[in-house]
Amino acid sequence: MYSARSRYALMALLAIISLVCLYNHQEELAAVAGLFLGFTIWSHFKQSSILLASKHFKAGNYEAAERLLAEVPNPDRLLKSRRGYYEFMKANIALKDEAYDAAEVHFQIASRFPLGGTNDTALVLIHLANLALRKKDKVRVLAYVERAKELAITERTKNIINKIETEANSL
Repeated sequence: MYSARSRYALMALLAIISLVCLYNHQEELAAVAGLFLGFTIWSHFKQSSILLASKHFKAGNYEAAERLLAEVPNPDRLLKSRRGYYEFMKANIALKDEAYDAAEVHFQIASRFPLGGTNDTALVLIHLANLALRKKDKVRVLAYVERAKELAITERTKNIINKIETEANSL
């Protein structure tokens, strides 16, 4: 539950502690504080505020999730495991705002990264199929549906896929 501001404060505090320890000839403590500082900086760039945004997203607080996702300095630097969730949340927020083209781009990126499991990837493909269905692009809908069928685990997901396939075949 740390925002970017509190992470920066922690980084500054660790840097000051390291310098004070070095000044007082406590090299071991300075090294430990330096290690913590290095880990905090690494964590800031590789994980950012994705976990906190995910917490708000799951609670339905999309504004807070969107604000936290905006703090990510460069999504390309995120860990692969975090990048999928980042793109998934951005896509769902774009869907909520009816920005369908942006949602499609984010879902396409999310489909390339690992998510929670195969069923989650199937859900991303279902969203892509729905967006293609909205554009009446039968070829893409059927391609997404075929790939989602391979990954779907739950009955709910399989039912959604069947409904989309039925609608696509009626185009």
